[in-house]
Amino acid sequence: MSHHFDLLVIGGGVIGLSVAWRAARRGLRTAVVDPAPGSGASHAAAGMLAPVSEVTYTEEPLLRLGLASLDRWPAFAAELGADSGLDLDYRTDGTLDVAFGADDLAALDELAAFTEKLGLPAERLTGRECRRLEPMLAPSVRGGLLAGGDAWVDPRRVTGALLAALARTGGALVRSRVAGVETTAGTTAGTETAGTGTGTGTGTVTGVRLATGEIIGASRVLLAAGAWSGALEGLPAEAVPPVRPVKGQIMRLRSPSRILQRCVRGVVHGSSVYLVPRGDGEVVVGATQEEMGFDTRVTAGGMWELLRDARELVPGVTELELGDVVAGLRPGTPDNLPLVGPTIVPGLSLATGHHRGGVLLAPLTADLCLGDADGELSASCSPLRFQERR
Repeated sequence: MSHHFDLLVIGGGVIGLSVAWRAARRGLRTAVVDPAPGSGASHAAAGMLAPVSEVTYTEEPLLRLGLASLDRWPAFAAELGADSGLDLDYRTDGTLDVAFGADDLAALDELAAFTEKLGLPAERLTGRECRRLEPMLAPSVRGGLLAGGDAWVDPRRVTGALLAALARTGGALVRSRVAGVETTAGTTAGTETAGTGTGTGTGTVTGVRLATGEIIGASRVLLAAGAWSGALEGLPAEAVPPVRPVKGQIMRLRSPSRILQRCVRGVVHGSSVYLVPRGDGEVVVGATQEEMGFDTRVTAGGMWELLRDARELVPGVTELELGDVVAGLRPGTPDNLPLVGPTIVPGLSLATGHHRGGVLLAPLTADLCLGDADGELSASCSPLRFQERR
């Protein structure tokens, strides 16, 4: 394959595929390289599109990114559905954050004040009103906040639809592993140690070398390999993205009929737990947050914590059939903001570091990568914030 592409994306998760599909849609010759697309963090994700519930008050830049991306989701979902011919199970029934004790209620009041300040739809409810909306909730729920603007989607369906849409719009999928980047400096980056940190010997990125030894040329290479983005060979030290794996274990339960209409979240035993209902009766329960390196084992303890906490919110979950358990690795960054945009290496851009928000931030990330988002949003995600030489 001696092809030359306008854009070559390393990584076929929800982020890489979204950028590639959007690029192919506008006529760019686009390829995605991934040995097993859709099998990483996107496969494990629950798919909540809930920017407000997900951030703390200190993370306003992240919240702005989330809200800007949530605004883009309806059109993104409609176009993806049309291009792929597949259903994403995209729902917009809102998130119910529930509280048990006085501290929880105080936290919900703060969140309610915060959402009101932002002009977002959110409604404070009593425990009885919560149970009227969701009869399966525990009697001990004392109050709630209904974030009516929140949505959710099935990420496994999204990656399936993106793969179909990419093919239909003329994008290429190369099921192979990237061994390193190719540069004008003349050396295959994957065959030598990374540069001295000066960046001068790097040259411009001109493509990638596959594990098979084959070289694919590209005008621009986009690194979107999630938690593995820091492991690409051949980048100068200061261009290596500072992402680390944050493990999340998640379980899917099966029910013959839907037991919840909305996403339900709460803080139990000091940790946040959520239940996300799918249209077919499946309920996704998540998710642990563990700093365990590149460890994707599902543990008995992780599952026990999730079930213990979910049962406090919705006692009936223990009656459901256990469908699937999985652990994924979220790409965390030092400041919790993603890395999207050009790097100091000419020809190389990043779209990684989305941590817990990859599914939510996919439409915005595609716009950022294709130059369709405002400067303030793109400045807050710029990889250059970690790459300027000290």
